[in-house]
Amino acid sequence: MIDLKEEIERIILVGVSVSDQDDTEKSLDELAELAAAAGAETAGRIIQSREQAHPATYIGKGKLEELKDLIWETYATGIICDDELSPAQMGNLQDELDVKVMDRTLVILDIFASRASTSEGKIQVELAQLKYRQSRLTGFGKSLSRLGGGIGTRGPGEKKLEMDRRLIKGRIAQLNRELRDVKRHREVTREQRSRNQVPVAAVVGYTNAGKSTLLNALTGADILAEDKLFATLDPTTRELKLPSKQSVLLTDTVGFIRKLPHHLIEAFRSTLEEAKYADMILHVVDTANPQMDEQMHIVYETLRSLGVKDKPVITVFNKQDKEGAQRTVRDFQADYTVRISAKTTEGLDELKEMIEAVLRGQKVLIEQLYSYKEAAKIQLIRKYGELTAEEYREDGIFVSAYVPVSIYDKVRSVSLGDSLNNAL
Repeated sequence: MIDLKEEIERIILVGVSVSDQDDTEKSLDELAELAAAAGAETAGRIIQSREQAHPATYIGKGKLEELKDLIWETYATGIICDDELSPAQMGNLQDELDVKVMDRTLVILDIFASRASTSEGKIQVELAQLKYRQSRLTGFGKSLSRLGGGIGTRGPGEKKLEMDRRLIKGRIAQLNRELRDVKRHREVTREQRSRNQVPVAAVVGYTNAGKSTLLNALTGADILAEDKLFATLDPTTRELKLPSKQSVLLTDTVGFIRKLPHHLIEAFRSTLEEAKYADMILHVVDTANPQMDEQMHIVYETLRSLGVKDKPVITVFNKQDKEGAQRTVRDFQADYTVRISAKTTEGLDELKEMIEAVLRGQKVLIEQLYSYKEAAKIQLIRKYGELTAEEYREDGIFVSAYVPVSIYDKVRSVSLGDSLNNAL
């Protein structure tokens, strides 16, 4: 019987450290996780300390010879460099090593291509891949026409990989038009939410921090949640009913990662900008990850680059159930912090209370007596605000509530004789 089992790619990780603060070892640890998520296994790693990456071959001549020996000793089928390679670097390395040459960007794009399931996600990934490959037609060399599988070959498909620059440019233009339509649709949806006075919380965080698990635990959504990088790609929005009967929409976003490819940021900008227009940010953090503080810093840097600022932030320190999770945690950039386990639901009630507190801080306290003719105003309060007290008296209905500023003029009672239409 012939064994048709697919051969697993064996790769060597290659990094360049340009300063003592680089933490290249941790970066390669993450790169190994990315390689595993793409279906490859790590056979070895090489790090070179230099003032800057070699402009022609990424690493110097001596390390290049060392890399050749390591490839031969480990039977490696390719290498992955920790930084984005120029077309010249990629071409020169392929000529020198005679194995598949990839960089961090290519691996991330490959993972995204295999995980995208919605039409929007597929458009965004293909656009990012084509922009990446457009500038590297020379660098890919013979690999453009190579038939085969593995990392770097998924997504647009072999036919598109063989397009000349003119055809790629045309396809990029078409995808940009489709993406503009998607963006317009998102803007219409956003305006609809704004008219309906439904608050939105954007769920952000480093990849594999547990955003999907949290969304599932809070809303009952059936989203794929796995313990690996970029397990889910397509953004999801679900409604959360709070104890005060208020509704808030939770919108998941693409997980962040160090050295997030700029092609992806541009392609996914309309998705990532959900955080820019949200009423609050839920920043999910993996407390069981030794690099927790650095990951938090990367998330905040990415948010700033997207123009997300002046938003209330609740930092959700997740995975408290895991062995090795940090118990003493803090985030000085957050308005609120809470320790939870999305897997065991520990701390979720406290998180809901914090979400209510943020929403309450964006509202106006109203304490008024309404005539019975103004009952429709109280219905508005119930729908868009937080009713904390309602007392029926002989002369009317006394109400204490927190209401959005946008409807305050509609619900306040100037006199007991006012009608809802006059208030509107």
